[in-house]
This record gives sequence, structure tokens and C-alpha cells, in this order.
Amino acid sequence: MNPKASALPASPAILTAGSDPLSPSRERTGQWLMTVGGMLLGTIGVFVEEAGQHPLVTVWFRCVFGALALVAWCLATGRGRELLLRHQALGRRVACATGVFMVLNWALFFAAIPRTSIAVATVIFHVQPIWVIVFGAVFLRERIAPLQWGATLAALAGLVLTTGLIDGAAAGTADGGAYVAGVLMCLGGSLCYAAVTLLASRAPAPISPFALALWQCLVGAVSLAWAPLAFGGPHSAGAWAWLTGLGVLHTGLAYVILFAGMARLALGKVAVLQFVYPLTAVLVDWAVYGRTLSPVQLGGVALMAVALWTLRRPPVQAAAPASR
Repeated sequence: MNPKASALPASPAILTAGSDPLSPSRERTGQWLMTVGGMLLGTIGVFVEEAGQHPLVTVWFRCVFGALALVAWCLATGRGRELLLRHQALGRRVACATGVFMVLNWALFFAAIPRTSIAVATVIFHVQPIWVIVFGAVFLRERIAPLQWGATLAALAGLVLTTGLIDGAAAGTADGGAYVAGVLMCLGGSLCYAAVTLLASRAPAPISPFALALWQCLVGAVSLAWAPLAFGGPHSAGAWAWLTGLGVLHTGLAYVILFAGMARLALGKVAVLQFVYPLTAVLVDWAVYGRTLSPVQLGGVALMAVALWTLRRPPVQAAAPASR
């Protein structure tokens, strides 16, 4: 397994933290950037719920406004050329393929939020590193250390507790069937996210994280252009504002902040700070909508956090692919 393959909660990017010694001031800046970016992403659920649109319509607007924001930022900073992926025909195909899976991931995640809650959907969604481990072992014949398998099993146990299906927390929802469907949607979205991570990590040449994010947004904007016509678009200024925020804030600004923070930090700290996102989502769900997790669910979240941190932290030596 490539220990330097890292996926963001909202859009994957294969980033490698520099191996050169990092100055304390550079590290502090990176920590602040990743913390602010994670907190910003933690508010996605509020924007999705308040926009009140069909999930596919929400995804389409996020892709359109996100693409515009990313293009504007790259042009303003003189990085427009890296968006084109010139002389990277295979890289463009990889970027388009990841875009398909990312659109599916967003659609499933947005559909799951009103069926479960912001907190539950976000935490379950973060099970994605488990699928990367499993897919790598099954399909890519990569050797997985016993500690990684143990952490994977622990994370799955935490996932089961977090769903609320064990202690009956889900029984308090208005529609238990819809809740279960939402949990399954989150799992499906995390599987799509894992596919994005694996595809991007196997690109023939490094793809700029901004180029990858832009191409994913373009795929969504083109493939879902029919959604507003089929399901209707926003009819109020408030809905337009929430949808614009999803693209500009959570796709444009958040990606710029997080990518800048990752470039300033070692992989171990990146792995830890990525949990700011789900923690913020849990707190935001409680502060805005008064929805809290049960003690058993909180225990599951803690178990998942420890297990996923163990999976994400850089190993002393990367495991070599198993030969046959």
C-alpha cells in the first residue's frame, strides 16, 4: 500500500508531504490551515440541509460553483496551466474516472444526510481508508501488516457501534427504514471514495490536486446537467446562497486551505488533523439541530478514530507488494 496516498473528506488528492525538515513556523501554519479547512468542511451538512434540494441537484450546483472557484483561484495565482493536464492523456482519463466515482460519492453522501444525521453520515463516510486497505489486499495483491488488519477490524467494530443500530439509537428516528437506507448510502459513498483514492494513486504521472478536483467538478457539471431540469432548481435567494457556498467555500476555499496545509506538514500530523472534519460535523449537528450521538455511538466514534489513525499514520517502512 502506498503510504503517501491520502484522500481528503471532500475530494481526494494524492499529496506527498515533503521529507525535508520543516520549520516550526511552517508547521504551525500548516496545522492552522488544516484545522480551519477541516472545520469548514465540517459545516457541509448544514449547507446541504438548508439548501433543501434533490441530492443530484445539490451535487450539480456544487460542481459548477466549485469548478468556477477553482479556475478563478488558479488563474489568479498563475497556476492555470496545471489544470489542463497537457501531454497526460492517460492522466486525463484517470481524472475523469475519479470524477465519476466522486459524483456518485457526493450524491450518496448528500442523500444520506437527511435520512440519518450530519454527524452519523459524516463519521460513517470516513470509513473509506478501510476499503482502501481491503481493496489493495484483494485486487492489487498488496501485503498488509497484522497491525493494519487489527486496526481494520477495530474500525469496522466502531462503525457498527456508530450507526446506532446496536443500541437502538436509530429507533428514535422518524423512519427506521430510511435511516438504514441512509447508512447503506454512506457505506456506498465511502466505497466510491476508496475507488477514487486507488485510481488517483495509480496515475501514470502526479496530478495536481487542483487539477484533479477541477476535472472531478467538470465531470459532475456535464454528467448532471439534466438534474435541475428533471428535479427542479432553487426558488429562493437563500437556497441559491447555500448552494453557492457549497461550491465556493467547501470546494474552492476549503481545498485551497487544506492542500496548502498538507504541503507544510509531515504525514503523521496530516493523518491526525484530518479528523477535525468529522469532529466538527458532530459538534455542528449538535449546535445547529440539537442532534446528539448516544454514548454507544460516541464510543464507536472514538474506536474508529483510534483505528483509522493507526491505519493512516505513515509506517516505518512501506509494505512491499506481495509477489506471486
